[in-house]
Amino acid sequence: MAIGSAFAAHARAVAVVDVHGNGPDWTAIERLLKEWKPDGLVVGDPLTLDGQDQPNRKRAQGFARQLRERFKLPVVMIDERSSSVEAARRFAVERAEGRKRRRDAAALDAVAAAVIIDRWLSSPDDATPIPDCPTPP
Repeated sequence: MAIGSAFAAHARAVAVVDVHGNGPDWTAIERLLKEWKPDGLVVGDPLTLDGQDQPNRKRAQGFARQLRERFKLPVVMIDERSSSVEAARRFAVERAEGRKRRRDAAALDAVAAAVIIDRWLSSPDDATPIPDCPTPP
């Protein structure tokens, strides 16, 4: 998980939220949302390198819809292609500068989340909004 600011036009890694066999750690997500009070949420859209669907995409879309339903916040999806590669590059730079240690590598997913938010901050029109949830009758 990462946070970003349109004012600062920058994102930073905050935490790694565990995913168990039955889904994400909703308690941890809720705690982080209460702490950071975001105006909206960004979810990575896992596409293949040539822009096609891949199996994880349906899960990511389902997760985005669940976030929208549970927390009543705007949710968008943004292309996450090569975000892990960029996260590894950022981590290597910070490690070389002495700002990160090898043990911090477990937080690489949070750095990838920051990469995804940075992409959204620089190109918000490229995001796919998750529509409002239908209200049950």
